Amino acid sequence: MAHPTGESKDGALKLDFDRRLMVQFRGCVVTSDAGLLAYRELDDALGLSAVAGETLADARTGKNGHHALVGLLRQSVFGRLAGYEDVNDAERLRYDPAMRWIVGGRAAQGRAASPSQMGRFETQWLAAPANLSALSDLSGQWIDIVHGRRPPKGIVLDMDSSVSPTHGEQEDSVWNGHYACTCYHPLFVFNQFGDLERCTLRPGNVHSADGWVSVLKPVIVRYQGKVLRIYFRADAAFAMPGVYECLEAERIKYAIRLPANQVLQNRIGYLLKRPVGRPPNEVRRYYANFTYQAASWTKPRRVIAKVEWHPGELYPRVGFIVTNMSRPAERVVAFYNKRGTCEQWIKEGKGAIKWTRLSCRTFAANAARLQLHALAYNLGNFLRTLATPEPIKDWSLTSLKEKLIKIGAKVVSHGRYVVFQMAEVAIPRQMFQEILRLIAELRPQPPPAPA
Repeated sequence: MAHPTGESKDGALKLDFDRRLMVQFRGCVVTSDAGLLAYRELDDALGLSAVAGETLADARTGKNGHHALVGLLRQSVFGRLAGYEDVNDAERLRYDPAMRWIVGGRAAQGRAASPSQMGRFETQWLAAPANLSALSDLSGQWIDIVHGRRPPKGIVLDMDSSVSPTHGEQEDSVWNGHYACTCYHPLFVFNQFGDLERCTLRPGNVHSADGWVSVLKPVIVRYQGKVLRIYFRADAAFAMPGVYECLEAERIKYAIRLPANQVLQNRIGYLLKRPVGRPPNEVRRYYANFTYQAASWTKPRRVIAKVEWHPGELYPRVGFIVTNMSRPAERVVAFYNKRGTCEQWIKEGKGAIKWTRLSCRTFAANAARLQLHALAYNLGNFLRTLATPEPIKDWSLTSLKEKLIKIGAKVVSHGRYVVFQMAEVAIPRQMFQEILRLIAELRPQPPPAPA
């Protein structure tokens, strides 16, 4: 049986194709995730873990805890960032030198938390109502810290739901006919920088907009008085009078897709007739702007219609947007179309962070796991938007994980120092140095010395 630390008891392995080559397994002195140290540096510069430590309550009553609460949270968040989304991964990850130094405390010279410790932490401590509520607010608190370093003039909020397929007997896992699977149906709110402002886990059979107030309202309250303008975008699932009235009461500009009906179609009937003459090879777009009041609305609202005639298609593509913005119709449509980036960020969360991995039995434990995935996603996005040099500015979270986080390194310990001798392949030394320089600029500046 292999040694749990990855050390071999039987010496090196020889390769037959060239007998000069040997393979050794040195798990305690080699890591494949040395790039996580850059994210740990960002965490320290912004004070993210410190805020989490002040927010979450430690459920332990004794004084014999081996790891601090903040260290356990780091192991959960950084592990997910590196692609280790299961608690069982801690069996070997606890011996990884990069993870041990990221967790800190006793783990640096010993071991990080075991699977049983991480299981209790994620499914019991964090799933408790008080900690789960605090965990839901933590992403917003982290974003506020980032905005303190990079103050935005305005905020654009994109709300959308997604699917998290389930493959067991998870609580509140229900069949969803739209997605044709048994799943959870989480709800997300992003800002224009790709940060996940807030999210919540919901049963699989709820409507796409179910519970939107409890997700959107806290985000709006956080930004009131802090930014000049708040904008909101969403698809047709959120085209409801309650959403309009809430946004209008808060003086938030919005653009929401409106489902088509016969009344709306009749208002633009003159645009739905095929233009006379030979069809051109390019797309022809037409816009209409009118006031409309549905039976469930308390007042008329502005509606914008876009009609596109595509080459080779018999019928036009028609879309409607309800808005309280005063800009020209073309600009409103262009503003709404950028909502597609929200769907891309959800795909990144699924692909790079694996936040659909919600395999606990209880709903509360899975809700806590989703919040941990959200924190890992935000930490990854903070480094991408704040501390990436120009050559890698447009890299996705998946590319950053595969090329930056997954840097192999040999760990050499001296009397006073520990050196990570990092492989220089996708990320050369100069680029890693530039990342650290950009992170250093985010640290609070010391007050000037008295004259």
